[in-house]
Amino acid sequence: MAITGAQVRAARAFLKWTVADLAKSADVGNSTIQEIEKVEPREISGHWRISARAEALAKIERALIDAGITFLPANSQGTGIRGKYPPA
Repeated sequence: MAITGAQVRAARAFLKWTVADLAKSADVGNSTIQEIEKVEPREISGHWRISARAEALAKIERALIDAGITFLPANSQGTGIRGKYPPA
C-alpha cells in the first residue's frame, strides 16, 4: 500500500512536526516533503521521477512509523492514520 500526501500531512500534524522535522527524520529535503504532500502519484510523469518519489516516500513512511504512526489502508471511508498518544 502506498501512502498518500494527505496521510503524510495528517501524520505530521498529529506529531506536531514541521516539514523540516520530518525532512530531518527521513533524511530527505524539505522540498521533497512539500512535493509529496501536494502531488499524488497519479499526477507524476517520467519513470525517473516515479522511482525517486518511491524512494523518498519509503524513507518518509519509515520515519513516521518509527515515530508511532500507523497508516490505515483505503476502504469505503477513505484512507487515514492512527497515532500513539501522546506522540513520541
